[in-house]
Amino acid sequence: MVNPGIKLKWAGDHMSEQFWLVVQYPLKSAKGTQRDGWLKDKVMEYLEIALADADLGHVDGFDMGKSLSDPMKYHLNIFCVVSGEERSISLVKRVLKESRLDHTRIKIATMPYGTDAAYTLKYAAKKGVTDFSL
Repeated sequence: MVNPGIKLKWAGDHMSEQFWLVVQYPLKSAKGTQRDGWLKDKVMEYLEIALADADLGHVDGFDMGKSLSDPMKYHLNIFCVVSGEERSISLVKRVLKESRLDHTRIKIATMPYGTDAAYTLKYAAKKGVTDFSL
């Protein structure tokens, strides 16, 4: 039985569950710098193309500002809706690395689409990082 709140996508002859995937960059301030704005635009552009070309999903938007869990920290979050969670994570990591879009600073987290579940950290560029929050 499929959870009616979960959006499904037909992929070839089978359905695949969709996920929210968020790429998170740390910022030094709530509004970020001019370069942070450039980074946001480039990451969104490159991921939109790569996800569409691989038929894995799309970029859904972003937010930039204070962390919800720690108002003294600031983040840029880029949100994607993807199918094929592991393939999408690998693709995102590869695109950011090959495009030199600060891949050494990112965290990637996912959660099932259409649920109220929490995000689960799937990748952190810095060793030893185990926490994730928006």
